[in-house]
Amino acid sequence: MTVIPDPSQRFPLPHARRTVFLKPHVTSPNIEVGDFTYFDDPDAATAFETNNVLYAFGPEKLIIGKYCAIASNTRFIMAGANHATSGVSTFPFTIFGGTWAEETMDIITSIPSRGDTVVGNDVWIGYNSLIMPGVHIGDGAIIATGAVVTSDVPPYTIVGGNPAQVVKQRFPDQDVARLLRAAWWNWPLELVTEHVRVIMAGTPADIERIAIHEGLLAD
Repeated sequence: MTVIPDPSQRFPLPHARRTVFLKPHVTSPNIEVGDFTYFDDPDAATAFETNNVLYAFGPEKLIIGKYCAIASNTRFIMAGANHATSGVSTFPFTIFGGTWAEETMDIITSIPSRGDTVVGNDVWIGYNSLIMPGVHIGDGAIIATGAVVTSDVPPYTIVGGNPAQVVKQRFPDQDVARLLRAAWWNWPLELVTEHVRVIMAGTPADIERIAIHEGLLAD
């Protein structure tokens, strides 16, 4: 009998409430999470929105794809953390209301934004990582423990350090192209389950062959 995890399960591991599928716990309209993406935290796994997505005061979204693994203490700094730097002071007078707000609201609203923060599919984010506003992390990337990600991360690239720098690309360019066209994370769940061993231990060429056979390879 085939047994497949349910992506709507709040706690997919029966004896480990520190690990949650994030999607069922998300309530904010500005946070989008794909199926099977999980977050691990020994103390407050269900408080991801409040403890790990910080300064989400503006319209910018946090968009996380499918099948991502997010370790404890990962934090996403959103654009609301930015202060105006066009004048002498960076103090955010506006947020304290009253005349201060009336006199300075246009300054706050004119602060440039890098837009949404986007994490692709099948991304592994290591312990104590910090993702800065507006960063785009490509499919299949790995963020090393303690990394401070200040700029975009290409697909299937490992980055680490502060600020995060490229450590290496996981596969040659042609294999990365194969994987992005195959996009196994968009396959029907039954097909993912059928080929789960290949997805975990196979080669990009193996994944491509399955996608071609199933008519799922993007043009």
